[in-house]
Amino acid sequence: MQLKYVGPKPLISHTGIDFDNNKDDKYAYLNIAVQLLKALDHDYFEEKTYTYNADTKRLSETELLSELQNYCDDLDKIMEETASHEEQEVLHQLHRADENETLSSEDKEVLKNNINLMKNYLIQREVNRAVYYCIVGKIAEVVKKDHIDYIVVPMFQKFAHVLHSVQGVLREQKFPIDMKLDIYEEDGKLFAKLQTINILDEV
Repeated sequence: MQLKYVGPKPLISHTGIDFDNNKDDKYAYLNIAVQLLKALDHDYFEEKTYTYNADTKRLSETELLSELQNYCDDLDKIMEETASHEEQEVLHQLHRADENETLSSEDKEVLKNNINLMKNYLIQREVNRAVYYCIVGKIAEVVKKDHIDYIVVPMFQKFAHVLHSVQGVLREQKFPIDMKLDIYEEDGKLFAKLQTINILDEV
């Protein structure tokens, strides 16, 4: 199994295959997430604030894989188990198509063909998603461990998406932190700022 971009979420039916362009492949955000983690995990923080430089060079595919292996010790296992799980999910979708009582036999066959056609696509998307959330989880760990108060990044879609993911992971964990994601303008440029507040400090 490898990591590669496939595309937005597929919408599979007996009438064809469409795509939800609002739900992109997590691979599209992986480079930014790894760069942010790498910076947070190594840079010195003054007053527990981190500002990400928009000019930071993107990692090559080789560098990206190396960093992923560095931060996700069980990267191969994550990918293999996710691929296996998604393959079972595809089989479940095929079974459901067979048992669908509202479709004709011909429509069932079309639906199953469409599912099979997108099988590798679906598996790759889930593998990319699992690896992305491994990195997002690591970012959340660093935020907690180093008690980072603010993370400021340029207001580009990918940066904001990664911060939103980190916010979601922190909220799911049983940890006394509240998060606030704001958008603001400075010197004619838009920025996104993730603020973390230790609730215990506020009491």
